[in-house]
Amino acid sequence: MSNRLAGETSPYLRQHADNPVHWQPWDAEALAQARTEDKPILLSIGYSACHWCHVMAHESFEDAATAEVMNRLFVCIKVDREERPDLDHIYQSAHQMLSGRTGGWPLTVFLTPDGTPFYSGTYFPPSPRHGLPGFVDLLERVAAGWSGQRAAIVEQNTQLHAALAQTAQVGDVAPEQFGDQPIRAACDGMEAAFDMDYGGFGKAPKFPHPADLALLLHRYRCAGNASAGAMVRLTLQRMAEGGIFDQLGGGFCRYSVDERWEIPHFEKMLYDNGPLLALYAEAAVCWDEPRFRQVAEDTAAWALREMRTPEGAFWSALDADSEGEEGRFYVWTRDAVKAAVAPADRAFALAVFGMEGMPNFDGHAWHLSLRKPLDEVAGEVGLDPAQAEATLARVRAALLAVRDGRVRPGLDDKVLTAWNGLMIHGLARAGRVLGRGDWVAAAQVAMNFVRQHLWDGERLLASWSGGQARLNGYLDDYAFVLAALVELLQADWRPEDADFAVSVADALIARFGEPGSGGFYFTSDDHETLLLRPRTGHDGALPSGNGVAARALQQLGHLLGVPSYLDAATGCLRAFYGGMRQSAMGFGSLHVALAEWLAPPRVVVLRGPQADCDQWAARAARLADPATLVVSLGMRDDVPPALAKPVENHVNAWVCSGVECLSPIDDWVRLASELGG
Repeated sequence: MSNRLAGETSPYLRQHADNPVHWQPWDAEALAQARTEDKPILLSIGYSACHWCHVMAHESFEDAATAEVMNRLFVCIKVDREERPDLDHIYQSAHQMLSGRTGGWPLTVFLTPDGTPFYSGTYFPPSPRHGLPGFVDLLERVAAGWSGQRAAIVEQNTQLHAALAQTAQVGDVAPEQFGDQPIRAACDGMEAAFDMDYGGFGKAPKFPHPADLALLLHRYRCAGNASAGAMVRLTLQRMAEGGIFDQLGGGFCRYSVDERWEIPHFEKMLYDNGPLLALYAEAAVCWDEPRFRQVAEDTAAWALREMRTPEGAFWSALDADSEGEEGRFYVWTRDAVKAAVAPADRAFALAVFGMEGMPNFDGHAWHLSLRKPLDEVAGEVGLDPAQAEATLARVRAALLAVRDGRVRPGLDDKVLTAWNGLMIHGLARAGRVLGRGDWVAAAQVAMNFVRQHLWDGERLLASWSGGQARLNGYLDDYAFVLAALVELLQADWRPEDADFAVSVADALIARFGEPGSGGFYFTSDDHETLLLRPRTGHDGALPSGNGVAARALQQLGHLLGVPSYLDAATGCLRAFYGGMRQSAMGFGSLHVALAEWLAPPRVVVLRGPQADCDQWAARAARLADPATLVVSLGMRDDVPPALAKPVENHVNAWVCSGVECLSPIDDWVRLASELGG
């Protein structure tokens, strides 16, 4: 055997192609070898931007002596969790059951030849440290256990199979029992865990949880929940001031290692930034907050500048490390800042980023965050407060120009369908509410790429890299693309997007649903047979595919007048409502879908001269709550029957709920009043 990863398209797998470990991809050949040789599998799951994955690779996988033990005792398989979220979901769940601890990356799992895990962990050091065994010692003990305790492993596997099967079970609550109690319980639970000083939930490490923030903003705007609004606003403010947001180049890192959002884990993931872009744009309009708009603009600029492929889709992630060190690209010394900015701006720069005190990164450097209000900083350095914003912009530009000359973090240059769906949705939503047609156009170009390169006419593929699309699509691919299409149709109606939305919705229901059982599986009905066919409603690092699918199907069903889409969404809520009622936390995406089931979205159809309709739509986007759908159809005749309202030589707006529509409104003031303005 030899290392077989050189021919893979995943950048993460190719990073390990030169290891002395005989890595294999997860495929029929590797699994057959394990069965033929009756050898356990050492499964290592990670991703290219993962700092601790790099650490374990350098310490163990690049070491010839360690590799010899791995190759002799195990069939070694490497998996990119971003390409194979199905495997990651299964084995993270199994790890939690086996160890009683939450997982993470790298995930290190030992499997029987049939793929059942019997021992697991995450990062292991080369020698014993911090209560963790040394990796080689662990390898030899696991191999000895496999040889000498086979009966106990078989018994454990039987119990594990049963426990895993339970995770895919769903309920069936009649819609007559649906109410807002789970939504209120979720908001109350978040309020109990809310950090009143720094925003967010709980203590360090602190994640943005955009799905929860989206639920809170939805409840504030649609139900008048003042505490929900206050939690969102403070969290977005503190994140915007903190180091989790890149104060120079825009975009958000994955999480903060402290409760103050000050020092992040420096990797930047596309999947965080799409939802956060939409949130900041909506919050900017909701509270007329310029800082939120600036964050949205900087985040969109980062995505379009640094993450966009030549074809207009979006790459996956930027590494936490550069030159072998986490955060090296992003941090500053005081002398480096002084050298980068104009002499007249130095005192302001040091004060605004808190560099007059002790370093906040590894005792020798600073990661930049806004430590004080700008007018306070201006007062300290004798600057006219009216000049503070312009001075900060000048300082940021000077520092960014210097930083751009540093060795950049690694780029994961694969295109993931699901993550592109999240960014397309974020750009379309932000572009619509902030009046940025260029963002909408960029979102359309990216959707064109998905349709042309990742849709084969019947199904979505999950990943594109090196000019090659591959891997059967997952629920998230369909759900996130469908939600992005619904948003694009409101930003700028294109018939090809409407047709694509119908195709994606139909494929989602057919391939991921199950007759007689609600909710959607994570893998399609023709997917590779694995240890488990997952089905869950919880949000994780990404929003729940079931939650996003339920809401998008509801929206599309109301928009196009298709009862089967509404039925599928109701079935999804039937499946998970019992779990949401029993333990409300972690279901943010499904709670939004439930809220819009209980109070169905209004549909506003604008007909008349296209330019006038577009102008009304732009104003409505800033005014309407998140549960209102607005489509500007002008005088076009290629629209679905449900939207084919009469056309006159002036704008008419039809405001509809279900099959009932108000009389057409031809006065903007009246429509604004109807929308709540």
